[in-house]
Amino acid sequence: MRSPLRTMIVMGTRPEVTKLGPVAAELRRYPKQFRVVLVGTGQHRDLVPQHLGLFRMRLDHSLGVMKRKQTLAEITGRTVQRMDALLAEEPPDVVVVEGDTTAVLAAGLAAFYRQIPVAHVEAGLRSGDPYNPFPEEMNRRLVSRLAEMHFAPTAGARANLLAENVAADRIFVTGNSAVDAVLLAARRRPRRPAVPAAWMKSRVLILVTAHRRESWGRGIEEICRALRALAKRFPEVVIVYAVHPNPVVKETVERVVGGEERIRLIEPPGYVEFVDLMRRSHLILTDSGGIQEEAPSLGKPVLILRRTTERPEGVEAGCAELVGTNRRRIVERASALLTDPDAYRRMAARANPFGDGKASSRIRRALAYHFSLSRQRPRDFAPR
Repeated sequence: MRSPLRTMIVMGTRPEVTKLGPVAAELRRYPKQFRVVLVGTGQHRDLVPQHLGLFRMRLDHSLGVMKRKQTLAEITGRTVQRMDALLAEEPPDVVVVEGDTTAVLAAGLAAFYRQIPVAHVEAGLRSGDPYNPFPEEMNRRLVSRLAEMHFAPTAGARANLLAENVAADRIFVTGNSAVDAVLLAARRRPRRPAVPAAWMKSRVLILVTAHRRESWGRGIEEICRALRALAKRFPEVVIVYAVHPNPVVKETVERVVGGEERIRLIEPPGYVEFVDLMRRSHLILTDSGGIQEEAPSLGKPVLILRRTTERPEGVEAGCAELVGTNRRRIVERASALLTDPDAYRRMAARANPFGDGKASSRIRRALAYHFSLSRQRPRDFAPR
């Protein structure tokens, strides 16, 4: 009998845990086929354990690569070195990475140097602009050159990979595992609400996240000034901004909107608590890729605070809209959704084009098929 496939799953940020947690949990349900090792890069040291708790898992190893205000080159070099040492000590059969962070690229590169197959979850996303989002767009393009298996969330992502000459038999359209996670979290009750219920009573909640590197400085300032304008224009509205821990982002946000009466700045809550906030919100303003994928499952319109998106399916389906970081544009489109019930319903009622909650199962079956643990290739995801 063949021994279980030694599967090393590498994650570091909250979005990576959100998307790889369901995959790891699914693989661990089949111990005769898979032996899972969870590795954290150490990027979000406090958030990662919280989010792993949703899946009742803990890290097996931490690379501890983070230092305050380090450069992209520093985090890349440190991750490659420490990942290489771990691969030498505990060589797996496959390394699974997700998304587009610099640490994902570095972990994939370390595995490639040791000729260990790389499987890329959420493969094939493209904005078309190598500098937007930065550095994520180039990270995911480079990971696609390293990877042996590509788990594309949508048919559009598969088409992007085919256009780059990735072999069709190495691409599996799985849906996005972020949808698996949000559906699981939506069934849980938070231990403690991220915002006191009394503060939001009889009010309309706008939930905000914005932290992209390409928006640092002027972009974040423009977003914050738009929030101030919305709070002034709509007295029934309260705004909750989950502020990224990066000191560059925090300083700008606190300087521009700190102390505003109806703008509450909070630290990023646990995942169940954040999903609860999304459920209670009327509208979401974000530059997060993960939230673009999650919010449609909760029936929440999304205004994307970016110039481009590598997730065009949400815009095409009508559940999201690109507004960039221009103050006037943000205020205009948010105001329309706050005042026009028909426009709001059209966005809120769209089906989620990113997944159906079964991506992790497809990824598990694709791994089994690719490594000859199963003869049956999983069917591609197609939104209904």
